[in-house]
Amino acid sequence: MNTAERVRRIKPSPSTAAAQRVRELKSQGLTILDLTVGEPDFDTPDHVKAAAIEAVEAGETKYTPVNGTPRLRAAIAGKLRQRHGLEYTDSRLTVGGGAKQVIFLALMATLDEGDEVIVPAPYWVSYPDMVLANDGTPVIVDCPETEGFKLTPGRLRSSITDRTRWVVLNTPGNPTGAAYTTTELRALAEVLLDHPHVGVLTDEIYDEIWYDDGDQPSLAAVEPRLADRVFLTNGVSKTYAMTGWRLGYGAGPEDLVTAINTLQSQISSCPSSISQAAAAAALTGPQDFVRDTVEVYRARRDTTVKLIGETPGLSCTTASGGFYLLVNCRQFLGRFTPAGGRIESDEDFTRHLLETQQVAVIHGSAYGAPGYFRISFATSTEILTEACARIAAACATLSERPS
Repeated sequence: MNTAERVRRIKPSPSTAAAQRVRELKSQGLTILDLTVGEPDFDTPDHVKAAAIEAVEAGETKYTPVNGTPRLRAAIAGKLRQRHGLEYTDSRLTVGGGAKQVIFLALMATLDEGDEVIVPAPYWVSYPDMVLANDGTPVIVDCPETEGFKLTPGRLRSSITDRTRWVVLNTPGNPTGAAYTTTELRALAEVLLDHPHVGVLTDEIYDEIWYDDGDQPSLAAVEPRLADRVFLTNGVSKTYAMTGWRLGYGAGPEDLVTAINTLQSQISSCPSSISQAAAAAALTGPQDFVRDTVEVYRARRDTTVKLIGETPGLSCTTASGGFYLLVNCRQFLGRFTPAGGRIESDEDFTRHLLETQQVAVIHGSAYGAPGYFRISFATSTEILTEACARIAAACATLSERPS
């Protein structure tokens, strides 16, 4: 059967493909040091698992309202109030099978053919393809390392057209760990206030995996005049090590949320009732797990940044949040392997790491960042230390002339 054109114009997620390749190599008996996986290596907190078990035993295994159980909606509203001082009624909240689904539904609900979505690069791999799948046009705006991998007011202003529907802001970001300050968000808001037809989709899934002082600011709180144009998305996957529970949420304008809920009602009816009970417990229960794991991530980040910095030819900026580092490997492009092969791209470089040292990372071009590769430090310090040593060894074998 022929597939629809919308399917043919998108590609499978590179991060999913990389993870699958690692699984295949491991099944062949190879020991792979896997730095590709974008999920916590911790188990879901016990009190969250207990809440799910209680929900099962209490018979909470039926359909729920499309936009989530009252308890979960109250928990989400409470979280946004406590963290950002934002007030959201039930009619402005939506719940889905992960933040990824919520973002996809927001685009589905708002894009017509030819509508544009500004996507700052480096970007999470799925944004451009989500836009394409929903008949929109991704407008990729390069945000170089010299500008902190962040969208500037000037670049934003020059990218807006009459067809611009959304700007995507992922903060802290995947794959860079870069995050916008209150001052930076306010400067972007000044541009957006001049363009009332442009909405802002803020992906804040890593907001609590945060290493700088204070809380990660949210655009909706920084500039209340944009409140009716900001769609804030988040979830429990990263903060509470609940990736497999598939529970995300969105908060924004009532008309958009109504449209998303209408789509949801026809696509999956509602998220898992068990996952909703677990998510409510995560959001309202003890937060020690979050504080403790962030400190573990911080130590891993610092170790990895140090080791990468000690490797001649590699460099990276220190992540403000999340659990990724985007490593600059441009000095090795054009060099030769011991077998005489030439490293033409960041994808060639990452293939060299995998084939010669069994270290798996994801090439930067997948994120709109050619000449880089992404490391996830959501794994043990021992694995990170050994992987960095192997990466250094692989780099040392590359020469400026073929042997």
